Amino acid sequence: MIRKATLLAVLTTTLLLSAAVVLPGAVNAQAAAGRANPQIVLESTGPDVPREPTTQIKISGSLVNTGTQTLDGMRIRMHYASQPFARRDDMEAYQTGQGDEPVSWRDERYQQSIAPSGKLPWEFVFTPQMLGISRFGVYPITIEVMKVVNGLDQQVAAQRTLLTYMPKDLTVPRTKLAMVLPIIDQPHRADNDTFIDENLPASLATGKRLGDLLKIAQDTASAKGITWVVDPALLEDAQSTGRAHTVLSKGTTRRLPADAEAVTWLASLRTALQDHPVVATPYADPDVTALAHNGVDDFTRIAIAQAGSVAKDILGRDVITDVNWPVNGMVDYDGLDLLATGGVDTVLLNVLNLPPVMEPATTPDAFSTVQSVNGPVTAMVADPGLSEALGAVTSTPGAALLGRQRFIAETAMISSEPVTTTRTVIAAPPRRWDPDPAYVSDLVKTAAALPWLAPATLDTAKPGKGVPTPRAGLTYTDQDRRKELGKPYMTVVKRTNARAGLTAAITTAEDYEGFDRSLLRLASSAWRGRPGTAAPYAERVGATVDARVGKVTITGTEQSRLRTLAGANGEVPISVHNGLTGTGSRVSVRLKVTPNQRDLLKIEPYKDSEDELIVIEGGHNRIIRVPMTSTGSGQTTVTVQLTTSDGRKYGKPVELTVRTTGYAGIALFIVGAALVVMLAAVVMRILRRRGGRRAAAARPPRRESAPAGTES
Repeated sequence: MIRKATLLAVLTTTLLLSAAVVLPGAVNAQAAAGRANPQIVLESTGPDVPREPTTQIKISGSLVNTGTQTLDGMRIRMHYASQPFARRDDMEAYQTGQGDEPVSWRDERYQQSIAPSGKLPWEFVFTPQMLGISRFGVYPITIEVMKVVNGLDQQVAAQRTLLTYMPKDLTVPRTKLAMVLPIIDQPHRADNDTFIDENLPASLATGKRLGDLLKIAQDTASAKGITWVVDPALLEDAQSTGRAHTVLSKGTTRRLPADAEAVTWLASLRTALQDHPVVATPYADPDVTALAHNGVDDFTRIAIAQAGSVAKDILGRDVITDVNWPVNGMVDYDGLDLLATGGVDTVLLNVLNLPPVMEPATTPDAFSTVQSVNGPVTAMVADPGLSEALGAVTSTPGAALLGRQRFIAETAMISSEPVTTTRTVIAAPPRRWDPDPAYVSDLVKTAAALPWLAPATLDTAKPGKGVPTPRAGLTYTDQDRRKELGKPYMTVVKRTNARAGLTAAITTAEDYEGFDRSLLRLASSAWRGRPGTAAPYAERVGATVDARVGKVTITGTEQSRLRTLAGANGEVPISVHNGLTGTGSRVSVRLKVTPNQRDLLKIEPYKDSEDELIVIEGGHNRIIRVPMTSTGSGQTTVTVQLTTSDGRKYGKPVELTVRTTGYAGIALFIVGAALVVMLAAVVMRILRRRGGRRAAAARPPRRESAPAGTES
């Protein structure tokens, strides 16, 4: 299986080119052809699986001149073998040109000339019996172009293909096949209200990538054995596009009307998926290993929870969140632990991530087990050959037919192996694939008709009853780590997350989600290798977070920062403003006041001190009166800082100047002295009055003299 996986890149290039492969030994022959470039296009084969020795098989196509000079003297020959491939490795080696060529052949000579850009049809008709084919298996077929050069036949082009045969009276244990089809895109919004690009509506259109995925879902709505993997963030982006929305592009904000096609796409997808199991990726398909390696552990748990609620709300049904498909099917134990603690109990992995201990003689069952901090986790390993065939690029002529033949052959090779127990195999194309709807829909229907396959879904598939293939444990290389979201970018995400956490910490609403989804969109695996593309999203989210933080402030920044303490002690008013409005605008903060010269000013305990929460309704102010005591006159400063309930600083500190006059003590002295003087004056007055009364009482009364003439 390991060697099989390493051959896939070469195999894809070789097998899926419908044009003929020009072999190294044919260089001289092509030079002799004078810039003529013959290519072979395979156009039809049939039937898919002949089951009778006498069944007529037809392979046809065209010889195309893609060069600039006329082709002549070409001969087309078909090579074949009467023995099937013994192993899948042998079949793949043959397709990449590394295996033995079949020696038996049938040929047909063409005398016509082929002008530049012209083509000449060709066809081979035969039966299994004519080729000596009688056993269940896959047989090599090579179509080659020959030309006489210097009196010798030389091959100038070749196309390898496969023929699958199964006798009618043969029955084999059916292999369970699960097809995993992803509908995943990149995030298009930064914060919940603002799109950074306008690419989504175009991608949803008929004939475009997401439009094609909808077409596949519609064409296979009644098919069995399909599990869809959907990113809820994409569904939510489509939903938002279907409403009036804001787009920020090149610093300019525009308001766009609802997109009717987005509404139709989402409604049609909801209908097409209703009879299939749907696995929801964690919201925005975050790069879980990058989160683990950068210490952002909470994101994965939040993303899984958000995925379930968002997908259910939009699709109107429950989705599967305990199955996870890591990016490229690769995860290490750190990432696995985050998934497991978030509720995941099954992961879909690449064979390179969980390789067999030894090269197995037959295709292993997809199921295995890996250990996490939360206990054992079921691992399902995708088959590389089937995954490559399902996700094949079929844009060149003949590529779809070659991919289809390969898919049939791969499944036949698995079922023809000497295994008596039922196995499960999984085909999973690249998560952001761009498929041909006709090709994929045809494969789904073909797989359902093959007599050696049984459709299965991820939620119903079970481990085989045979002895499990020993696997080496999770293998995650330095090269895999270098593919993750880079540390510089993750540092930006972490800083934004820290600021966003402050807004959640002061909001009293229990259901406040804040910037969870915006931050998850920043951590999307779609940004791997694209930090420049992600930068505008990160900038917008950071600005939105800062704007919310700035809504709750100490209003001293807007008023005079001078406060006067009229005396040695008194209260200094400090106003806190909550500029938030709407749902979730009620906040609770603490106020921390610190004198910058503790020997001159002391902060006394006060109501709503830093040990108590200050609750402020949205759109309101709250004035806190802080008692202070001065040890002298003059002025000093205090630093006022809002904090969260757990002591984290919220917003920027404000420095206020406090001026102390000492007037209160002087005033008391003056008043006291005045009272003493007044009291002394009153006492003196009282004493004078009393002294006068005593002197008057001590004098004898004075006799009055009689008037003249009066007799005494």
